[in-house]
Amino acid sequence: MTVERDFTNKVVLVTGGTKGIGYGIAECFLKAGATVLVCGRNAPLTLPGAEGRSADFFPADIRESADLDRLFTHIQERYGRLDVLVKNAGGTPYSLAASGSARFHESLISLNLTAPLLTALRANALMQDQDTGGVILFIGSVGAYSARPGSATYAAAKAGVLSLTKSLAVEWAPKVRVVCVSPGLVQTEQSHLHYGDDDGIAAVSATVPLGRMAQPSDIGEACLFMASSQAAYISGVDLLVHGGGERPAFLNAACVNNE
Repeated sequence: MTVERDFTNKVVLVTGGTKGIGYGIAECFLKAGATVLVCGRNAPLTLPGAEGRSADFFPADIRESADLDRLFTHIQERYGRLDVLVKNAGGTPYSLAASGSARFHESLISLNLTAPLLTALRANALMQDQDTGGVILFIGSVGAYSARPGSATYAAAKAGVLSLTKSLAVEWAPKVRVVCVSPGLVQTEQSHLHYGDDDGIAAVSATVPLGRMAQPSDIGEACLFMASSQAAYISGVDLLVHGGGERPAFLNAACVNNE
């Protein structure tokens, strides 16, 4: 069976689509023929591009309600529809929980949980009025499933996104499908901030069963599938894109049976 990759005449919004994973997702949808809008707080030096076309850009801080209002008014006036929302914008610096201030933790919850909900609410309002409905796709994280020292608040927010995915899929069906794609380790232009120099990145990559970190395009391809007609009966679920996960620590610690 061939996955349907034709998004011609479809309008796709990728939040945080000016860099990293979001940039790769935007390029995948452009290659599939979609009209792609990316948003971010600052205009990028280069926009995602493919097939001789590039994404449109709209300046917006998705944590601000006024910016979200302006963004979705622009979508309605410029394109007249929205077929796919990829709620990608998010992230965290490394910080042990006890080292962060209340304001720091609140800002992480705002970016990684509250903003996804508020963005999805606005997207759903547009999609419910469309004959063809739409797809809301959250970018989650494998951190939602395990302990994440140094990013505890971020991981908790991503766990909240998984709960949102399940509940909103029920509330907004049958017009709108709500799904999640959760990356594992992804190599981006900011990988050195998390893993160090090239040797550090190589060492971390070696811990992944498939032998490498994901590229942003790997996440983009997963998003294409989840947003496609081939996934028309998939809603309320999370797709893990982690290269096989993590090798259990006890296997490395044991002195037998550790191959």
